[in-house]
Amino acid sequence: MPSVAVKLYSVFFKLVLKRRLQNRIQNPDLNDEMSSSFGVTSRPEETIAAANPSFTDGVATKDIHIDPSSCLSVRIFLPDTCLASADSDADNVRAKRSHRESRSSNSGNGIGIPRRNSYGSAETCNNNVVAEAPSNRRTSYCNGFSTDDLSRNWENNGGGYRGYSPFGGHRCRKLPLVVQFHGGGFVAGSCDSVANDFFCRRIAKVCDVIVVAVGYRLAPENRYPAAFEDGIKVLHWLAKQANLAECGKSLGKKVDSRKSDIQGHIADAFGASLVEPWLAAHGDPSRCVLLGASCGANIADYVARESVESGTLLDPVKVVAQVLMYPFFIGNTPTHSEIKLSNSYFFDKAMSILAWRLFLPEDEFNLDHPAANPLIPSRGGPPLKHMPPTLTVVAEHDWMRDRAIAYSQDLKKVNVDAPVLDYKDCVHEFATLDMLLRTPEAQACAEDIAIWVKKYISLRGHEFSY
Repeated sequence: MPSVAVKLYSVFFKLVLKRRLQNRIQNPDLNDEMSSSFGVTSRPEETIAAANPSFTDGVATKDIHIDPSSCLSVRIFLPDTCLASADSDADNVRAKRSHRESRSSNSGNGIGIPRRNSYGSAETCNNNVVAEAPSNRRTSYCNGFSTDDLSRNWENNGGGYRGYSPFGGHRCRKLPLVVQFHGGGFVAGSCDSVANDFFCRRIAKVCDVIVVAVGYRLAPENRYPAAFEDGIKVLHWLAKQANLAECGKSLGKKVDSRKSDIQGHIADAFGASLVEPWLAAHGDPSRCVLLGASCGANIADYVARESVESGTLLDPVKVVAQVLMYPFFIGNTPTHSEIKLSNSYFFDKAMSILAWRLFLPEDEFNLDHPAANPLIPSRGGPPLKHMPPTLTVVAEHDWMRDRAIAYSQDLKKVNVDAPVLDYKDCVHEFATLDMLLRTPEAQACAEDIAIWVKKYISLRGHEFSY
């Protein structure tokens, strides 16, 4: 059973959240006043973690507003393993990070969290490590970067990593992309909250990927399908970034280096100045994984379905897998867990229905809505057999578990790789909630996800699965 601390925190959490949801239902005029064409992506009560372009804790972060017509934004998490050359092994970078973090932990600068990396060696995670610039400038981290290029890349950005030289012939190490959607019942949470920042850093390190955390619009200011449309926009933005980067590379090769001014004007005409440097230098959009927690899993599943229907329209972005962590599914006909665990921890059934009332348009409110229930025959979209491999994470004390398991079983029936990880004595959002992030179960969940995901993103044969 969950600990006494978890039970007490759950009671407090539900009291506060229920009051907030009821206020938003009872005061629709207040919601209208807050709403605008730009929408809302975070709440005042959310504690925000500032972006940091230096490799604190082995991961650099930056925020980008990607849609001028709305408030849609993303936070990019870049692991320091990107500093390895394209032809070398990143294990050396991991070893240096592990040594640096363990030293910091032993000196009492922070709380060290022992964990296993994807290769089985011990590492320590510490949030208080001071970023260091590369000590040996003679080492080539990206083939084609000169010593001076790398120095300028680091120092001209205030100690942060810039990462991209528009027309250099460098060969940087490419990392897969994980597009992450946070939880919060569509009405709370943010991509840059302290809890989500910690979770995404963990995923970036254990999976060795670039995490793109999506700050989608929240309800009730922006109801269905706003959050789902934001997820699709992010995939199209990633595709545009990849195409702009390729355009810049081709122009850089064809134009004589002595005509740098002409080269710059030509490139800018194609939008090269809009290229996101971290993604251009290190992102591999052909290995894209969708990951969502709670309501974020609903968004991830919708985006996966849309990506299948879009086909080559998203090239070069290719969704190779998705991870659904305790998805926010519901339905009119209750399942066994929905009856037995209806008053479970944190998001119980009554509170979840309040969240759905705020998210779905009033004239469309129905617990069998396609966004809420994946098991209805009229859901539409592509046949399940075309869905990407899907890992589902469920918790023993989560009332939503049965419907998530049933959806996974439906995928298995049409030969989609769809394993279920069922964590005992765990509650909804056990791996992403602020209070539970440092528990052994949360760490184990991240590592289990990494083991399965590497089956579809690895280029070196680390093909472990369940």
